[in-house]
Amino acid sequence: MIKVSVKWQKELLKDVEIDTSQPPYVFKCQLFDLTGVPPERQKIMVKGGLLKDDADWSTLGVKEGQKLMMMGTADEIMKAPEKGPVFVEDLPEEEQVVAVGHSAGLFNLGNTCYMNSTVQCLHSVPELKSALITYSHSGRSNDVDQSSHMLTIATRDLFNELDKSVKPVAPMQFWMVLRKKYPQFGQLHNGVFMQQDAEECWTQILYTLSQSLKLPGSSEDLDTVKALFGIELVSRVHCQESGEESSETESVYSLKCHISHEVNHLHEGLKHGLKSELEKASPSLGRSAMYLKESRINGLPRYLTVQFVRFFWKRESNQKAKILRVEDYFGWYTLRISVQAMFDFPTHSDSRLCKTKVDYPLELDIYDLCSDDLRKELEAPRQTLRDEEGKKLGLNASKDSAGSKDNDVKMSDAEGSSSGSGEPSLATSQEAGPSDCKTHMTGIYDLVAVLTHKGRSADSGHYVAWVKQESGKWIEYDDDNPITQREEDITKLSGGGDWHMAYICMYKARVVPI
Repeated sequence: MIKVSVKWQKELLKDVEIDTSQPPYVFKCQLFDLTGVPPERQKIMVKGGLLKDDADWSTLGVKEGQKLMMMGTADEIMKAPEKGPVFVEDLPEEEQVVAVGHSAGLFNLGNTCYMNSTVQCLHSVPELKSALITYSHSGRSNDVDQSSHMLTIATRDLFNELDKSVKPVAPMQFWMVLRKKYPQFGQLHNGVFMQQDAEECWTQILYTLSQSLKLPGSSEDLDTVKALFGIELVSRVHCQESGEESSETESVYSLKCHISHEVNHLHEGLKHGLKSELEKASPSLGRSAMYLKESRINGLPRYLTVQFVRFFWKRESNQKAKILRVEDYFGWYTLRISVQAMFDFPTHSDSRLCKTKVDYPLELDIYDLCSDDLRKELEAPRQTLRDEEGKKLGLNASKDSAGSKDNDVKMSDAEGSSSGSGEPSLATSQEAGPSDCKTHMTGIYDLVAVLTHKGRSADSGHYVAWVKQESGKWIEYDDDNPITQREEDITKLSGGGDWHMAYICMYKARVVPI
């Protein structure tokens, strides 16, 4: 063991020990600790030239106290970060929402899961939130009653609170205003607020917002809610007995998936839902007769809502029917209801739940449910997207008809809306963004929210919302407890057991640029 001094730049390192029993590389490692110059960059002058990593010390003639010269640049010294680590819980609440990747849950105020799940699904619609932001306290139209105005304000404020909070939110103000507007949601049983039907809550909230969020100077057909959720239907009404036939148009906010033992998939149920029988007076027969009503979609919404008709009445209860299907001893049949029946609620003893498993897709194509005129308008946008998809796959542009369901393609998110004019509608974007790009509908929709029910009746059990975030991940909103879920588990909520089963599905349209 000998000691030497090493001159490096302006520094002189004294009494550096050399273990001559070890190769020079060990000595270079010592110098690295002292100077920060990596061994591969060190150039040390010794007898005969530069010191090599595997040289033999005995042949180099290094003596005690000898001064060696080293050249080389040191690695940059690591600097301490200007800011220390910041934990999510230390961020401002608005930034915590961004970091977490989803909005807050909602406290259950006592059998209010039906309301919480409805709010979480509707809150996922950015265009609806944008419309609510522009709605002011003083902006109430003379056509909007005070209770509707207050419910719209409460909805806006609750959506805003959910966006800014990571901690669960108590929707007390919203619930109070909802009960004031629709007293049925304030029903008590033994002094406790009763569970209610989430579909009824969904319908009433959208109806209120449709009245409040009409564009200034616009007709009813151009209100914001109808632009987002309105589905234009054209129907053929035919009496086989008299041969009478007529057509009619109407606007609805959801499609019904009618469930029977023969229906195993959403698409089949939708086809059943577009056909119905009704009894009305026949001018030619001079009496009531049965008519067959067959409907087709003639205008597409940005957000397509589908209700699974799972709840029905006991025939022997002899009460007004809220649900569209009942069961008797001879099988399944459809029952048309009056508008007044929408406001009736079943008792715990009278309602039943159909647990039939009905599969639904992540991607829904409703092209074959559209009218002939609308199909013609859909063909060009669908073909354009198939060609673009083919180019991505290195294939030649397809010459097949756009009506083929075997050529489904990936398309951008919808920003369009139905024209609401009764004419076949390919929606164009009203919120096209900086590029001001307008878009056409394609008839293809992506699943973005599912409202499920677990239990034996609409006015009991438990409701949960499953919502797709902008990042693509799914969040299960079980009241105040948001839980991340896998996309492949979402389609398992199709019924057939005691697990959560889909009651309402919301799909977002795919569009193509004009």
